[in-house]
Amino acid sequence: MPDYIGAIDQGTTSTRFMVFDRAGRIAACAQKEHEQIYPQPGWVEHDPAEIWFRTQQVAAEAMEQAGIAPRDLAAIGITNQRETTVLWDRKTGRPAHHALVWQDMRVGDAVAEFSRAGGANRFRHKTGLPVSTYFSSLKIRWLLDNVPGAREQAEGGDLLFGNIDTFLVWHLTGGLHVTDCTNASRTQLMNLETLDWDDELLGAFGIPRRMLPQIRSSSEVYGEATLDAVKGVPIAGILGDQQAALVGQTCFRAGEAKNTYGTGCFLLMNTGREIVHSKHGLLTTAAFQWKGEPANYALEGSVAITGALVQWIRDNFGMISHSPEIETLARTVEDNGGVYFVPAFSGLYAPHWKHDARGVIAGLTRHSNKGHLARAVLEATAFQTREVVEAMEQDSGIPVTVLRTDGGMVDNELLMQFQSDILDREVVRPAVKETTALGAAYAAGLAMGFFASVEDLRAQWSIGRTWKPTMDAQLRDKLYRFWKKAVIRSFDWLDAD
Repeated sequence: MPDYIGAIDQGTTSTRFMVFDRAGRIAACAQKEHEQIYPQPGWVEHDPAEIWFRTQQVAAEAMEQAGIAPRDLAAIGITNQRETTVLWDRKTGRPAHHALVWQDMRVGDAVAEFSRAGGANRFRHKTGLPVSTYFSSLKIRWLLDNVPGAREQAEGGDLLFGNIDTFLVWHLTGGLHVTDCTNASRTQLMNLETLDWDDELLGAFGIPRRMLPQIRSSSEVYGEATLDAVKGVPIAGILGDQQAALVGQTCFRAGEAKNTYGTGCFLLMNTGREIVHSKHGLLTTAAFQWKGEPANYALEGSVAITGALVQWIRDNFGMISHSPEIETLARTVEDNGGVYFVPAFSGLYAPHWKHDARGVIAGLTRHSNKGHLARAVLEATAFQTREVVEAMEQDSGIPVTVLRTDGGMVDNELLMQFQSDILDREVVRPAVKETTALGAAYAAGLAMGFFASVEDLRAQWSIGRTWKPTMDAQLRDKLYRFWKKAVIRSFDWLDAD
């Protein structure tokens, strides 16, 4: 048996290939960013051809860095930005259009149209999801209606749909068209109970079944890679990025939860084999499914803009040159100076689901400076997380006593301490922080027997850092009260027409 397992982690801003050993330690990592394309306000696109090119680059670089050959890899797992929508030609593999990213807002009018016709929650009983710009369903519909010849091609079976996982597997294997239930559950086209595409949903959105991939479990051998750097290596795991982080954090039991701090923030709680429908603005989603077993489900709170707000301050305002500098700038002041930043650039996701909200900076005075704004940027992530934690506890009836964290922002000590303070509970970071890629590697390794069992994986998980609350309760309540006021001021910014 080979000594290593590989993972492709295709995210919103970059693509990584990571190599892990049997203990879950990182043996190699290569990463490349890709272009963020903004054709007009509210539209966000990626070039799928560039993403595939970056994937080839990082696979070759990581294998060379580790000094190993394809025979040394037991398998490859794939994890990916979810919902992002790609259509491509079955014969040539060429994309029909840029990918519509999960943050893209162009289908806002269609959301209003569907909501008027049957309410925003008309498909929740089957999908666990509200009608929103977030999910793949309306993005596919937009592409079919706006790319010349696309609908005819799709109906004829020559145009394929996939999220990024499906697009990469198709290219890696030379034409295998599959996805897993976690990614499929984010399209708004899969029935959570049957784990299959639903004809009523396909009819409502006008999407031909022929263009959709086959839905498989999250951990099984789908095919073999044909790419030279990893030729012949089994592709044996697929998980949407947030579900992969849940697996990487070994949250295999009902009631266990994690929060990932990346471009957005995503809190997931494993609800076991039970489909729990939210009454407090959360999503119900597939968590993972091992081959031959029923699926596990999760409640999810999705926050659109967290780490992306730091990037925005860096790129659009030039307040910092590199993202980690936000902490240094925020530490130049003692507190936020009464400044609050609600980053509703793409509307607000959980628990509000206000697609017509827009970004607001509130509480500015002559006293305010860039240090206060930097604090407000970081604190926005922690405030939004508290909103989702409260909704999660109300829906599940299970208290989140300790928050497991991962993602790029967990290196920010100021943010993590404030997160603990505003939640009034412990926040922990695992010893291995790259839990998304690790989760994909775990899924692939379980399929191949590289990892013996989920209990063995649980035994590997360990805490790297713990933050404990130190904030006075009165101050905590005051800060959160003002945050709520700022959030309300972001509502209903766009006109109804």
